[in-house]
Amino acid sequence: MVRHKIKDFSELWKSIPWKKFRKNLFRLQRRLFKAIQAEDTRRARNLQKLILKSLAARLLAVRQVSQLNTGKKTAGVDGVKSLNFKQRFTLAERLLKAHEWKHSKLREIPIPKKDGTTRMLKVPTMADRAWQCLVKYALEPAHEALFHARSYGFRPGRSAHDAQKVLFLNLRSNSNGTNKRILELDIEKCFDRINHTSIMERVIAPQSIKTGIWRCLKAGVNPEFPEQGTPQGGVVSPLLANVALDGIEDIHSSIRYADATVDVILKPKDDVDKILKDRQEFLAARGLKVSEKKTKLLLATDGFDFRWMALQSAIQRKV
Repeated sequence: MVRHKIKDFSELWKSIPWKKFRKNLFRLQRRLFKAIQAEDTRRARNLQKLILKSLAARLLAVRQVSQLNTGKKTAGVDGVKSLNFKQRFTLAERLLKAHEWKHSKLREIPIPKKDGTTRMLKVPTMADRAWQCLVKYALEPAHEALFHARSYGFRPGRSAHDAQKVLFLNLRSNSNGTNKRILELDIEKCFDRINHTSIMERVIAPQSIKTGIWRCLKAGVNPEFPEQGTPQGGVVSPLLANVALDGIEDIHSSIRYADATVDVILKPKDDVDKILKDRQEFLAARGLKVSEKKTKLLLATDGFDFRWMALQSAIQRKV
């Protein structure tokens, strides 16, 4: 009897019109994007609530974390590594109460770094990851309408290659690139130190979603820094970091990939100290500071490895 039921759920899951569901979700997200562009906040929030309740969005979120993501077999504190077909439908039903979601604690996995230290990856449960994915569907279009054009990390339709193209166009000989300098700037422990209040002040969402995000941030908090940090391993964490850091690209002309920024139009007369000071003030307001060890000033002709910087940031895609 049980086997028969599981088989029914299996056939039902496989018969879901995923392509149609993606189109339905995209249609809602496009309407949300346009509402933000038109500065219609009330309509935007109603659309975000509609996305949370959407069957297409809920099933796609469950599918994303249980079948498609790289860390789909990574367990949280509950030890759940995978979901059978019946459990996927049950989780999608639970997501109907996304506005009342309570987060579980996070499982901590140490990741060794080249300098001998460790980075702590904090992994939510499968259910919490599905909730975060659903919330991301509702948040991302609203912020994509406002994000800076020279931000490339963890955004739909953008990659490190797009940033590399902009660098190439600015540093080639036709653009007098040989006379320019490069300021590589890295933020010290960005995901561990980013201030919760600075994130919440900038998130565009109804209060019910904000409450859930606040609980999400507090679930992975470091006791030594109770008001700081986003879980490195959370589905929504890269988006929240982009929300907090958006605007740093306007301080001089720069390119940003997640928490790494590169200035490419530093001419001999540009005041590097002032540019760096302005960046430090921007970051201080968000509980962050510049990493002196990783921040470098060099000639364009010396070269630098932006791909490596992008790959370092890409650890956020673990789960």
